[in-house]
Amino acid sequence: MAKYLVIVESPAKVKTIKKFLGANYEVAASNGHVRDLPKSRLGIDVDNDYEPKYITIRGKGDILASLRKEVKKAEKIYLATDPDREGEAISWHLYIALKLENKKVYRITFNEITKNAVKESLKKAREINMDLVDAQQTRRCLDRMVGYRISPLLWAKIKRGLSAGRVQSVALRIICDREEEIEAFVPEEYWTLEATLTIPGEKKPVLAKYYGHDNKKTVPASKEEADRIQKEVADAKFVVREVKKSERTKKAPLPFTTSTLQQEASKALNFSTQKTMRLAQQLYEGVDINGNGTVGVITYLRTDSTRISQEAAVLAGAYIRQSYGLEYARSEEELRGGSKRSQDAHEAIRPTDITRTPIQLKESLSRDQYRLYQLIWKRFVASRMTDALYETTSVKIEAGKHLFTASASRLKFEGFCSVYVQAEEEKEAGGAMKKVPKQGEVLLLQELSQKQHFTQPAPHYTEASLVKALEELGIGRPSTYAPTITTILARRYIVKENKNLYVTELGEVVNQMMKEAFPSIVDVNFTANLETLLDGVEEGTVNWKTIISNFYPDLEEAVRKAERELEEVEIRDEPSGENCEACGRPMLIKYGPHGKFQACSGFPECRNTKPYFEKIGVSCPKCGKDVVVKKTRKGRRYYGCVDNPECDYMVWQKPSKS
Repeated sequence: MAKYLVIVESPAKVKTIKKFLGANYEVAASNGHVRDLPKSRLGIDVDNDYEPKYITIRGKGDILASLRKEVKKAEKIYLATDPDREGEAISWHLYIALKLENKKVYRITFNEITKNAVKESLKKAREINMDLVDAQQTRRCLDRMVGYRISPLLWAKIKRGLSAGRVQSVALRIICDREEEIEAFVPEEYWTLEATLTIPGEKKPVLAKYYGHDNKKTVPASKEEADRIQKEVADAKFVVREVKKSERTKKAPLPFTTSTLQQEASKALNFSTQKTMRLAQQLYEGVDINGNGTVGVITYLRTDSTRISQEAAVLAGAYIRQSYGLEYARSEEELRGGSKRSQDAHEAIRPTDITRTPIQLKESLSRDQYRLYQLIWKRFVASRMTDALYETTSVKIEAGKHLFTASASRLKFEGFCSVYVQAEEEKEAGGAMKKVPKQGEVLLLQELSQKQHFTQPAPHYTEASLVKALEELGIGRPSTYAPTITTILARRYIVKENKNLYVTELGEVVNQMMKEAFPSIVDVNFTANLETLLDGVEEGTVNWKTIISNFYPDLEEAVRKAERELEEVEIRDEPSGENCEACGRPMLIKYGPHGKFQACSGFPECRNTKPYFEKIGVSCPKCGKDVVVKKTRKGRRYYGCVDNPECDYMVWQKPSKS
């Protein structure tokens, strides 16, 4: 009969861990959280030192009953939930729910589900860390307060079913701010010139780009300026003034954190953040490997650390020297940089066994699991390899008072690039010059071309770039990025088309209301500062109740003020300026669940309705009728002719009046 009970979160881990521990251990799963704040009310006693009122989650009664039976039979109980704040809190909730006060209870954590890691964790068993628990409780209470006090206002003001969130509302604001920046952007014209030159006696041309004149960088701003430069250099001698050869190194990448994994999986594999996390969870918890049973093949997936263990570093160095050669292994196994934030107690995301190559696992993994594992494996191996070395050639060419430049690079030593190239670098241009001209040599002009360009606005956010922005601004933590994006997509505040995120009309309305009524909630700096305070709670330097007691009164005051002002707001029907085709009475602009529409003022006698399109004061360049604001079925805004489908004019960016 088993003497010891190990409780994990996920049933997927049970079989894997049981195999490592043997007959003396029983392994059971809690299936995540067992207690939470009630769904029907705030669940925080604001009059009693903001004490949370936890209840057993519906449907978890049978799981708890089963765990209690196992507890009675066990001499020792090991709480082995995930190694982060959330996992620590789940262990604490289990301690309370299972009434373990008089039992021998230990908290164990492991960064990877391997035999060595699990057995080693038993030797380092400890008490529950209440600082970690309190940091999670603080986040849960803050999120509950924001959601439960502000969401009803959105219901009253806009429509039922909407929600506000401490992190999701800031993420929405970031996307809205970018949309406004793109809308307000005024493109500026500029021109580039390129000279096709040949070295006497050589067939292969040298392509040189216009740099400027009198040693100053100049960008032609008009065709007239480009024509003038072209005229001035047409009859000039193209003389090589300087040839410079040098070397540059490309640094090996750091191993993946949660954020960088989500970003790279989005770019390289076209995975959503949610899909990346789901697949990584499967790889962490364990997959059935032919001949080995269930094995966890990557380390813990929620981390913002780039640190790796000394053991992993040594094994990686040995593998690289054997598989690629001595010159490919980094000479020193120093640990590279990394965040100082709370999750730095973890390692970066890496394979649990570097010798378990992607090709060996291909038959045991699904296609998407394989692609993600391959990405993680390659990135980790590359992070322990030497830098890539490039030989660069730079040539300055004079044409009268004007200057052109030509450059090329050649990969001299591939280093980590033999294993891994980042998605955005795969199309990196550049190659060696077949023949490098000599200083003082006169080159022959074959062709001089010019091209018109316009400056571009900042790009729309993608899931990858939004995660990067949230991380850089210090908003949220590794575990929050995917659910935050999933929520604002599900609420239809934003839509995703071809990877890009676009704000819907509903998202704009919600964001505007949040900015007006709750400016601090959607303030980037305020939200980032709260994350710093949560880190302070985890480190034991900040009292968690102090954060709650400082936050709630200000929130409550803002809610009451908004309730008073919202009661005075009356959304009146506006005349649309058109008459009803059915009865001739004026049409009114009304607000429905999906935005504005036109309805006859003679309702209910006349029930005629039609879409409302907002005019922007610009005439259609094809037919002369009004250009109006329209939306795709997904809610993305575009500009098209009011006479569609007779006229097919449409553009994504707001056209100017000129």
